[in-house]
Amino acid sequence: MSTRTRAAVAVGTLIGFYLFAGALVVGLGLLAVLAVRSGSGANGVKLAAFAALALGGIVVALWKVARARPAPPSGPLVLRSDAPALWGVVDEVAALAGTAGPDEIRLVPEVNAGVMEDARLLGLVGGTRRMVLGVPLLHGLTVSQLRSVLAHELGHYSHDDTRLSVVVHRGREVIGATVEQLSGSLPGWLLRQYGKLYLLVSAATSRRQELAADALSVRAVGRATAQSALREVGVVDAAWDFYLGQYVSTGWDVGLAPSPAAFFGGFPQLLAARHDELGDLRTASSDGRGSRWDSHPPTDERLVAMDRLPDVAHVPDGRPARVLVPRLDQLAAALADETVAYEDRRRLDWPDLVPPAVAADEQRRADAVHRVVARLAGVPRGSVGALLDLVEQGRGVQLARELGLEPAPVHAPDANAFGGATLVDALASVLGAALVAAGAARWTLDWAGPAALRTTADEPVDLAAHARRAADPAQVAHVRAWLVDLGVDVEAVGQVAERATAHGASVVAGLATVAVDRAPHDVLVLDRGLVLVPCPKKPEGGKARLAAYLDVPVHRLAETHRYVAYEDVRAATVRRAVPVHAVLALHDGTTIVLKERWTGDTLTKQSQEVLAGHLASFAPLDEAAARTP
Repeated sequence: MSTRTRAAVAVGTLIGFYLFAGALVVGLGLLAVLAVRSGSGANGVKLAAFAALALGGIVVALWKVARARPAPPSGPLVLRSDAPALWGVVDEVAALAGTAGPDEIRLVPEVNAGVMEDARLLGLVGGTRRMVLGVPLLHGLTVSQLRSVLAHELGHYSHDDTRLSVVVHRGREVIGATVEQLSGSLPGWLLRQYGKLYLLVSAATSRRQELAADALSVRAVGRATAQSALREVGVVDAAWDFYLGQYVSTGWDVGLAPSPAAFFGGFPQLLAARHDELGDLRTASSDGRGSRWDSHPPTDERLVAMDRLPDVAHVPDGRPARVLVPRLDQLAAALADETVAYEDRRRLDWPDLVPPAVAADEQRRADAVHRVVARLAGVPRGSVGALLDLVEQGRGVQLARELGLEPAPVHAPDANAFGGATLVDALASVLGAALVAAGAARWTLDWAGPAALRTTADEPVDLAAHARRAADPAQVAHVRAWLVDLGVDVEAVGQVAERATAHGASVVAGLATVAVDRAPHDVLVLDRGLVLVPCPKKPEGGKARLAAYLDVPVHRLAETHRYVAYEDVRAATVRRAVPVHAVLALHDGTTIVLKERWTGDTLTKQSQEVLAGHLASFAPLDEAAARTP
């Protein structure tokens, strides 16, 4: 099927949606007239209302899509004078594809490459053509692999093939807007069924396009390099997510962030340090079987399709793709400065960022232990000395139970605030925080693994080994002596924060308009506690409120509203899971009653079950407490 025929089919399918919608409106109108003539005026009014609703929804949706404009381009421009080698590759690939090259190239902060146009007339008339290129790809691919990726993207424009994709995309927008506008009505349900058919047809067309674009990749660099590029993009994507989650986010919640130069600059160092580890990803099985709703075929299917294509001779260029952009470091720093939400965070280079960032996180973990120690020991403030005394007295099992941990160093299925499930894990955080607080050790950056703790004499500290000894009453004296030898005053170092905070916590569920001690609140369920936000009594708008909370850093929500950390909960009874009715008893002697209404909104369908599951992990209250109204 030719490109023009495919475009005609896509436009025809889209027109068919509105013919179906128009027929639905006319049909409802005729039924309304017939109902009135037959003496059923009430039914006629209802049918007429349905027809008016459908017509109004279609008009509003068309107006919204017609007025919609693409977001203005962002990211620094890569000029020909800045990167003639990159532009040369792009020009060569465009000529191979038989299409015009882009008018501009911009850098973006994702693992992404693409070409787009400011097209008109449902995408059938072209406009300014732009290429976007992700900085992580430039760091993670070779020159030949990048050439393959660019060939794939420009392959979508071969013989104006992209006209179809723009039509399909715009069709999805129009149909989606119409269905959303009529959501909850009979016309909306009927149009949704047609919309599903359109999505199936458009997804199948998109998958064929991807395979056709892959064929140009093979023509550009040969089969082996094209296949390696396809695999490597997935590897770079996984590495970038890991980099953001394990390195860039370090210190984010305590006001620290990598500088614009460091934001992207650390990624190639991570790729180099974890080369062997990433090699396992390259040889692992791909994304398995796909779905008929997917716009891209599974990677394995694409690799097999490439095997069937004629191979071409190609001498791979194994240089890192970043050599094609000589000023990449400066451009990437400008991109970070433009796109990263730094706010008032201190911007530091990696060697200066890791020590205070990891120290703050470890102190937070240690404080959770020290607050329990203070309660068990009956002292106003927990310390390392008080902790070691408890273990030496044989109360380590009691301490572990209060922390919700296993006393022995074995893994338990439920994770907790310490990132593990053993008393040894908790003690490791306490000892590490103590050494740093006393100035006896410092956290250091390690791209090949977690941050490493080293003494002032630059010797590594085996925290796990010392924590295992600290969990054994018979060896506590040796740990105490080791700390004293390093200059740690075990009675002076310990608890810093009086109360738990939500720094580093994640929202896992949410319930709107819950009666909290009879006052209406929205309840955000975190992996470390509950945030209780006062809200209106009426249930309307609950879903929107819950979604809006996600736009605010969770620790700031906890600072401005009541935060109940799980470590503050002594016991809980879940009287009913759906809708939730639960009673929480806190260590300070107070009680909190949560009672959800039957018609309340939730953040996810499983929100009630998630909350009930978290509370069920606490020992049940006694019957007297459970009768609290």
